[in-house]
Amino acid sequence: MSRAAGIAVLSLIAVISVIVGLSAGSVHIPFGELLGALVQPGSNAVSDIVWKLRLPRVLAAFSCGALLALAGTLMQVLLRNPLADPYVFGISGGAALGVMFGMLLGLGKFAQSGLGLGGAVLASALVFGLSLRAGNWNPYRLLLTGVVVAAGLNALLSLILVLAPQTAVKGMLYWLMGDLGYAGNPLPAFLVLALLFVLVLPFAPAMNVLALGRMKAQSLGVAVSGIEFLLFGAAAVAAVTAVLIGGTVGFVGLIVPHLVRLLGLADHRWLLPGSVLVGGGFLTLADTIARSAWAPLQFPVGVLTALLGVPILLLLLAGKNKDAAH
Repeated sequence: MSRAAGIAVLSLIAVISVIVGLSAGSVHIPFGELLGALVQPGSNAVSDIVWKLRLPRVLAAFSCGALLALAGTLMQVLLRNPLADPYVFGISGGAALGVMFGMLLGLGKFAQSGLGLGGAVLASALVFGLSLRAGNWNPYRLLLTGVVVAAGLNALLSLILVLAPQTAVKGMLYWLMGDLGYAGNPLPAFLVLALLFVLVLPFAPAMNVLALGRMKAQSLGVAVSGIEFLLFGAAAVAAVTAVLIGGTVGFVGLIVPHLVRLLGLADHRWLLPGSVLVGGGFLTLADTIARSAWAPLQFPVGVLTALLGVPILLLLLAGKNKDAAH
């Protein structure tokens, strides 16, 4: 299968995941009725369910998964580490801390997002500032600094959970584990996704070289420091936006790039769009299962992505170990 055909297949799967997300739920909507509801908004009760409840959530899930997969792909190039994920620098922890603090104060969704954005900016400044040495920085120092900052932010998140009233703790825990039930308008997330994708895709050839190693890339004329700064900034924005949409959803950014590489799309010119499509479709299907399989009970989608992600990651690692043995 050619790479273009692979992207076409992934696009079709992504569309199918959206259709399944719109159809499945406590009230099943057949495909014919779904099309009618999409074409004629507000015409009946089914149309209201689709437009007011399911479509915003499905699109939020798709954009969140796509952003996490994009961030994970960029992180793995930046750190030359296949186990890097979008949360490794602790910046998303700053966003989560801001949102949780807003929840503790009883603020509205808009104010919570503002605090989350502010927390992300402060965490970014802290991580980037502490990783500088004599005006220079490198990904390894950045990684170590991010791990330390993330540990401190996790401690503060635990403190907020201890201080929060019992009536609010369950909602906070649901959000921390990944909850798309209150994601809101998905349009800003799609705008961020589109802007980041357009920004980083032209640098895909440079990413291919950078993945071979920093020294190799420098010897071939790649502006390594500039590319690394771009990747760091784009991955941070993608991860923070995803956190503001649905909390901390794990494993999507870690496993999706590996799955796409297995399809023969290791070249970043194809890996980036492939990861966006697979990440969006994967989280859409996971959220559909989380809210539908045990209806009316809904599970945090992050629990399901972890349950799915752990065995997938173990299988990938087992496959790599076999290849290394041969």
